Amino acid sequence: MDVGQHHDLSVSRIAAAIAEPARVRMLYCLMDGHARTSTELAAVAEVSPSTASVHLARLKQRQLVKVLAQGKYRYYRLAGRSVAMALEALQVAAGGSRSKFVPTTPPHLRGARTCYDHMAGAVAVALHDRILQSGWLKARARDQRAYDLTAPGTRALGDLGIQVEETLASRRRFAFACLDWSERRPHVGGALGAALLTLALKKKWVVQDLDSRALSVTRSGKQQMYDRFGVSFRIG
Repeated sequence: MDVGQHHDLSVSRIAAAIAEPARVRMLYCLMDGHARTSTELAAVAEVSPSTASVHLARLKQRQLVKVLAQGKYRYYRLAGRSVAMALEALQVAAGGSRSKFVPTTPPHLRGARTCYDHMAGAVAVALHDRILQSGWLKARARDQRAYDLTAPGTRALGDLGIQVEETLASRRRFAFACLDWSERRPHVGGALGAALLTLALKKKWVVQDLDSRALSVTRSGKQQMYDRFGVSFRIG
C-alpha cells in the first residue's frame, strides 16, 4: 500500500467513526471544551451506558477523543484542536448549531472554592488559562497535563511573592492540569496551585467561608487579579 492509499484509508476510518448519529452527538457535545463522563455522554447521545462505552472506545481508537482520569472518575474531551476544526467544518456544511454547557454546581461553589489545597472554580480556571497564555508554564511533550516552569514564569511568580525555588523543591508534582468538576476545564494543581492559593489568601484576594470549601473573591482580589493576570470575571 502506497502513502496515498494509506492516507485515504485513515481518512475513511475516521469518517466511519464519526458517521453514526450517537457518536456525532457526543463529539459535538464536547465542542465547547468541557469534559464529560461517559454517563453524561450516554444521555446526550440517547443510548445506554454500555452502548456509550462502545461508541467512546471507537472514538478513542480513532484519536477523536481522549480520556482524563480524575480520582475515581473518567472524563472525555476532544483529542485536539484539529478534531474541533474538522467538526466545525462539518457543522458549517450541515448548517447546524450546538448547545451550551450548563453547569449544575451550586453558585456559591462554582465561582471559587478549594480543591484539596489549591483553588478551583471559574476563577481558578480563568487563572490557569491566563498563566498558560502568558507563557509562564508549558505543557510537557509526553504528558500534556504536566507543566514545567519557564523563565518568564519564574520572574513573574517571583514578582507575585511566590517562593519559586521552594515550590520547585517540593516532593510533590510542581504543576499539572487538574480537571475542575464544575467547569469541566482545568485549573492549576500541584505545588504551584497550593502556592497560588496561599498567596491569594495572604493577600486577601479571596476569603475562605466558614465551614465550607467556598471562597469569596474580594473587591480588591478582583482588581488585583485583573491587574496582575489580566483576568476579568463576574461571580454569581
